[in-house]
Amino acid sequence: MTSQDNMSEEHLPEAHGHGGGAIAGKDGYFADPGLPPHEHRRTDIDEKAARRAERQVAMWFLLSMVATVAFIASYVIFKPGPTHHVYIWPVGNVSPLNFALGVSLGISLFAIGAGAVHWARTLMSDEEHISERHPIEATPEVREQVFADFRQGSKESGFGRRKLIRNTMIGAMAMVPLSAVVLFRDLGPLPEKKLDTTGWKAGMQLKNMNTGEPMKASDVQVGTLTFAMPADLSQDDEDFQVRIAKDALMVIRLEPGDIKDKKSADWGYDGVLAFSKICTHVGCPISLYEQQTHHALCPCHQSTFDLSDGARVIFGPAGHALPQLQIGVDGSGNLQALGDFSAPVGPGFWERSE
Repeated sequence: MTSQDNMSEEHLPEAHGHGGGAIAGKDGYFADPGLPPHEHRRTDIDEKAARRAERQVAMWFLLSMVATVAFIASYVIFKPGPTHHVYIWPVGNVSPLNFALGVSLGISLFAIGAGAVHWARTLMSDEEHISERHPIEATPEVREQVFADFRQGSKESGFGRRKLIRNTMIGAMAMVPLSAVVLFRDLGPLPEKKLDTTGWKAGMQLKNMNTGEPMKASDVQVGTLTFAMPADLSQDDEDFQVRIAKDALMVIRLEPGDIKDKKSADWGYDGVLAFSKICTHVGCPISLYEQQTHHALCPCHQSTFDLSDGARVIFGPAGHALPQLQIGVDGSGNLQALGDFSAPVGPGFWERSE
C-alpha cells in the first residue's frame, strides 16, 4: 500500500471546475490544462472548400438515388428462379437477381450514411463545449437550452442555407423506401383462377411416375397404390416442381363392391380410382396407404382419408376430401383422364367456393 492510499480525505484538495482550478498530483498541485485550442477546418475558413464539400455530400446522396433506381430496375430486368445463374468472380455462381438487389441496395444505404458522415465532418459545427454535470431531471432552463441548442445546431449545419445538400438528402431518403415497395412483387401475382385447374385434360394418359411408361388398367392390382403424372410431364422439365405440386396422382384399385360412394365409383374404371396426392391440409404429398381399410394417411399431420368413400376426411386437420380425377381407358387399354379434378387441388384458399 502506498502513501497516497493512506492519505486521509482531509488532506485531499477541494475539487474545482474544468476551467483553471487545481487537482491533486504526486508532488502537490498543478493547473488544470483545460481544452486544447480549437483548430478550424479548411471548410470553416474557406467558402470555396465548403462549397466543394457540399457538392461531395450531394454526390453521395445522388449516388444513393441512382442505386435505388437500379434496385427497382433489377426487378424488371432479371428473372427469378433456380435456373437463372451467372458466374461472378470471386463470388461464384449466383442468381443475377439476388446479386443485383444486394449490391444496389447496399450502395444505396451506404451512400446515405457516407454522405451524412462527410457532411458532419466537413460542414457541421465541430466546436467542443463543456457541459457540467447536472441532475438527471431536466429543469425548465435545461429543456429550453436543449431546444435552443437544437435550433443553433440546425443553423450551424446549414440545413436551411445549403439547399443542395438538403434537397438531395431528402430525395435520397425519400427514394430508399421505394426499394421496399417493389419487394411486394414477391407476394404476387395473385393466383386468380390458376389454383382452380391443373395440367390434367380430357384424353391425357396417366404415366407411371416410377417407370415413365403409360399406365394400363390391367397393371393396377387390387389393394395396390401407384403414383402417376400427366403423360406430357417429364422430370427434366424446368417447371416440373411447379406442375407436379398440383398434378401428382394416387391410383388405387378396389373391389367394386368395396366402393361406398357411387359418384366416386362412376368416376373410376372397373374399380380403379384416381385421387390427388396433395393433402388438403397444408399440401404435403400423401404416400401411406392401409390396404385393409383403404385409408390414405398424410405423414405430415396424420390427416386420414377413406379412399373407398370418396376420399373423405375421417381424421386429422384436413378440411375437405381429396379431389378425384375422372378416368377411363383408350383403345390400347391405357388409363386416361376424362377431364380435370373434381375440385381445386391442395389446401383451401380464398377463391374456393366451398
